Amino acid sequence: MTYSFLRRLAFSVTAGAVLAFSAASPSQAAAKIQHLISPGGIEAWFVQDATVPLIAMEYSFAGGSAEDPKDKPGVANLVGSLLDEGSGDLDSKTFHERLDRRAIELSFNATRDTLRGSLRMLRDNKDEAFDLLRMALTSPHFDTADVERIRSQVISGLRRETTNPTSLASRKFLELAFGDHPYSRQSNGNLDSVPTITIADLRNYVGRVLARDGLKIAVVGDVDPATLGKLLDHTFGSLPAKANLTPVPDVEAAKPPQRAFVTLDVPQTVITFGGPGVKRSDPSFMAAYVVNHILGGGGLSSRLYREVREKRGLAYSVYESLLWMQHSAIFIGNTGTRADRAGDTIEAIEQEVRRIAEEGPTQKELDEAKSYLKGSQMLALDTSSKLAQALLQYQQDKLPIDYIEKRNAIVDAVTLDDAKAAAKRLWGQGLLTVVVGRAPQAAAQPAAAPATKSN
Repeated sequence: MTYSFLRRLAFSVTAGAVLAFSAASPSQAAAKIQHLISPGGIEAWFVQDATVPLIAMEYSFAGGSAEDPKDKPGVANLVGSLLDEGSGDLDSKTFHERLDRRAIELSFNATRDTLRGSLRMLRDNKDEAFDLLRMALTSPHFDTADVERIRSQVISGLRRETTNPTSLASRKFLELAFGDHPYSRQSNGNLDSVPTITIADLRNYVGRVLARDGLKIAVVGDVDPATLGKLLDHTFGSLPAKANLTPVPDVEAAKPPQRAFVTLDVPQTVITFGGPGVKRSDPSFMAAYVVNHILGGGGLSSRLYREVREKRGLAYSVYESLLWMQHSAIFIGNTGTRADRAGDTIEAIEQEVRRIAEEGPTQKELDEAKSYLKGSQMLALDTSSKLAQALLQYQQDKLPIDYIEKRNAIVDAVTLDDAKAAAKRLWGQGLLTVVVGRAPQAAAQPAAAPATKSN
């Protein structure tokens, strides 16, 4: 979970909460979302749009990297990197030539809870695009040469991460937050696990995870419902009906305050901080979402940015986001500063977190945050791919298909008392903090030790 990953994930879950259509009112947009069921029973959320001759599809299978064997984290990530490396009667080179010749975009990636995929093509190339996806899902080769090539790329990336302070901070934070739970493990594995993953491990994962009962699909583009239904049946219909998943327990992130320090001789010290969050299904989620925008999610207007960057000049940027998964939720933030100013930076963050937990936001801050969150929804998504991603996130979050019509009213319903209660719940216990940089650090304490005021 690198810094860039955190930013992408923060955007993706935000997009799921602020689904928007760039050229339609909420009621018009909602009317365009169809709950399509194919003749073979494959379900999808679908927006028919003939504005441009493109089709974008996002899909996911329940499972993700949480289904990796405990001693072999990285299996799902390797599977996602290899599904398009040859399948059916096509080797890797020929498979990619077919994609390139038709300008078909096909990709897979593993998140903690899902194996996700994207497919994007011109309308006239839809038959070939969906057929290539079918082959990738149902008959991946996992040829030794391809596996070793992709494995070497993953290992090279993991080696780079050993000297990347943000990567090290993220890894340590997850260990601190989740202990032995599968969420504590990096989706891309580690230098001990990835070399041991076998082709049998990859095939076993595919056999257990790629099944119709955990499948979610979102499609946006220039295709009629009847044709799309046939394409979905052709692509996904031969997959097993039921997955064979290992149950993943719910878990709450470790209670703050705790702090850990990782020594790394780099010019800039990285600070990652967070704690237990609020699940998407929680009735107080929207209050937490709004107040989080005030503290650290509102970019240049956030409290943390003003206090840490503008008033004190301690860091170039600082952000904080709510992240939610199927079995847990956290808030997590990140910043970087000079080694000799790390203690001051942590103190400034903790002070602002403590202040909003004790006092809550002002009515003016709440009104401005609500106004922004309502107004920005019409600008949030401007392509069919982004819209499909948001529709998929909707389904994963178990939101109703007409949520966009209800969202502004839900935002409006957040009262100052709600926001204050959410702030106290999120930040009242303090922070889990990981510091990566040059020692000695006045702020550094052993992991699991109570946080103390920095000098």
